[in-house]
Amino acid sequence: EPLHSCIGLLGISAGSLLLAVHFYSSPRAAPLIPSTALGVLLLILSALLAYAGIRRSLGNASLLLSLCLTLSAFWCGYGVILVLAGQGVLAGPGDARDALVPGLAAFTLALLLVAVVGFLCREPVLALVAAAASLAGAHEVALHYSSSLGPSAVACGHLIVCLVGGYFALGRILCLLTKGKVALPGSDLAEKKAQEQSRGSAGGTNPFAAPGLLLNVLSASVFCCRLLGVTHTLFLGHVPWLWAAGTYQIGICVLSYRAMDVLMATAFGFTSILQFAAGYCLLYPAWQPGEPSLPAPFLVVFSILFAVLALFLSLQSPVDGLYLLVFVTYCIALACSPRGFFASGPQGVAVAIFVASALVALIHLYNVRARAKIPTGKAAVKALLARSSLLKLREGPDLHAPYLGYSKYADAEVLAYGCSVLASFALTTPGDPQAPLATVVIPWVVVAGGILQLLGGSVAFSRGKTLESSAFILYAVMWIIWGLTRYGGLCGTARSFHAAVGIVAFMLFNSFVVFCSLFLNMAWFFYSLTFMLIAVSFLLDAIHALPTGYDIAATLLFGLVSFYCFLAALSSSTFEGCCLPMGGPVVQLSGVGAGATKCLHLPARKASSVKRIADILRNGGTCGIPTDTVYVLVAACNRPDAVEKAHRSKRQAQDRPMSLWISSLKQLEPAKHLFTPLLWDFMEAAWPSPISLVIPRGEWVDFLGMKDSAKYVGTPQSVAIRIPDCSVTTHLIDLVGPIVVTSANPTGEADTTHHNQVYAKLGDKVDAVLCGGPSPENIASTVVDCTKIDSGNIGFFRVGIIPKSQVLQILEQVQKK
Repeated sequence: EPLHSCIGLLGISAGSLLLAVHFYSSPRAAPLIPSTALGVLLLILSALLAYAGIRRSLGNASLLLSLCLTLSAFWCGYGVILVLAGQGVLAGPGDARDALVPGLAAFTLALLLVAVVGFLCREPVLALVAAAASLAGAHEVALHYSSSLGPSAVACGHLIVCLVGGYFALGRILCLLTKGKVALPGSDLAEKKAQEQSRGSAGGTNPFAAPGLLLNVLSASVFCCRLLGVTHTLFLGHVPWLWAAGTYQIGICVLSYRAMDVLMATAFGFTSILQFAAGYCLLYPAWQPGEPSLPAPFLVVFSILFAVLALFLSLQSPVDGLYLLVFVTYCIALACSPRGFFASGPQGVAVAIFVASALVALIHLYNVRARAKIPTGKAAVKALLARSSLLKLREGPDLHAPYLGYSKYADAEVLAYGCSVLASFALTTPGDPQAPLATVVIPWVVVAGGILQLLGGSVAFSRGKTLESSAFILYAVMWIIWGLTRYGGLCGTARSFHAAVGIVAFMLFNSFVVFCSLFLNMAWFFYSLTFMLIAVSFLLDAIHALPTGYDIAATLLFGLVSFYCFLAALSSSTFEGCCLPMGGPVVQLSGVGAGATKCLHLPARKASSVKRIADILRNGGTCGIPTDTVYVLVAACNRPDAVEKAHRSKRQAQDRPMSLWISSLKQLEPAKHLFTPLLWDFMEAAWPSPISLVIPRGEWVDFLGMKDSAKYVGTPQSVAIRIPDCSVTTHLIDLVGPIVVTSANPTGEADTTHHNQVYAKLGDKVDAVLCGGPSPENIASTVVDCTKIDSGNIGFFRVGIIPKSQVLQILEQVQKK
């Protein structure tokens, strides 16, 4: 974490130094750094700042996250504008000023908010850097309207940022390299870490919400400046700000899923669509005369989605829910204005978005770091719903429990379904075939239906939803290709046959999705089936055989099914119980989906999960667990019924008996006199490790309490035993006692190397799976024959991860001892 802080501060210092040199040399005929070169360097530094802020935030919520992401987005848009100016694209009088001022004004305010919160929360370093950067931005705005100020004042502000950031970055680097022996005054890491721990972390607050809200300030600033007459027109120079805001909001959407905040992640996904659409509208006049038209029905549907999301978000945070109502008004204003983003009505609502975003961002910035939180109304809503017997909010550690095992991301199905609604209703406006780009359809279809649905599919895959993720990714690719082809004017008569062949291929893939959804639930069956109707309309359109009204009917039907799935996903993620059911499987087969309700999936990283698995084993259950090699199926030795159950569920072959695992040789101490000294010393030297020792069967087996089930373990002559080199597994054995182990797969199949495979192969036959992700090794343990070890000979039943030479070396050392 300190290293990422150093990278962030050094990146801020480097960018500020470049800008200081640029403004000091700007009065000269030839600046020291050309605009194009400066723009490219700022783009590189913006990527570095984004990396530093994100990596720092994963360990501890800090204002450095907001500062780095805010400056990163600012330098990204600023750098693109400098590149455009350097290449002569912004050659008109006042073009560079009109392009820069909206972004400068927005980020001056954003950095000022970060500075205020920094001072209030006792983070003076970041507060000073943010305040100096904000002052430099304010001076640059004034410079564009009054030459009497001079660029030296702007350069001085950037120089302050450079010196302060460089000083503290150097101090932290010295402290790291010298392990705290050398520390510049005020930059001591140990003291700062203690202060951070005393203040506490963000708790349940999403640390990425504040930067996302500040990006809404940026996009709204473009239209506020036009309405207030600060800029003369909306044009190409404003597109970098809008698209930078949209791009960064998609990133913050992903990070909000990482912070387990489904509703805010969905909100940022929706607002990013508006940023890309606004940028498209401003970009269109650059190559075609006139202004593009917005499809009014689509914007009405978008306002409904925002309203529903605002309603559910109000249950989590009423302040955020009320904030989203401003975007409901924005969409309605766009639908009522033929000129869309160029009209004064939506620009007036943009002023409200600018103010509301700044206020809500200030609340989020403060609540992330402060002990005493600004109330957002959540407590009042919880108290109100506590009186209701019908609605109960979902809370607790299992709120975002994945379908299979442990995932770092919350469920993104809400966003994916909402984007399906938007993409389908966007197709209801055919537009002019001779000028397809004149109707704003591409942003809705490509960004909403394509990019964001691709994001939803990727998150679903990380949560173990294989079918859903495959369908979302397939549909996203279809929306992107068809949106660019049909509504980008690329689908001509000569290429209609080739487009039809591609669509038929997609229909074949979707047929498989429809078939698989029969075994999932009713809602998904209709969702995939109605998309098939959309694909048929694409096919008929490609071959110029589309009946009148068929495409409208198909898109409306798919949109309504998607909207129901959107509501069902929202309600299931917010309330306990099934408010809007997705339905059961259309076809139920024996053994298909049984594990979804019977088999628990607990993350191995939690001690509480290991304790819960231990309770299940003590009560006679069987579980799949991770080890130092592959996943295994285990049962407690002192529960004969569980040992027999494991044998039956595994369909264990007689020639592949189950083995014994212990956590320490102390568990065999009562029977130590039954082992030869050489064998005991060899076991002591070889373990813990992925080495299984096959030793002679004897009376020592009776000490483990297996009784009649002992016949399932080992052979009549020998038993395989080992101590695994895995802290989770040995801790579990400490809690339960010795366990019986076999590989977590039916006899004859390959070893399982992921908890998802355990679920797929034995999910309906085990009581729980301890989920540790991919196995550290894909090779099983080495099995050594020690039945004749006293004669100095050992054999190998299987050479696994530990080679023969290493085992023989251990034996040689023991023999010498």
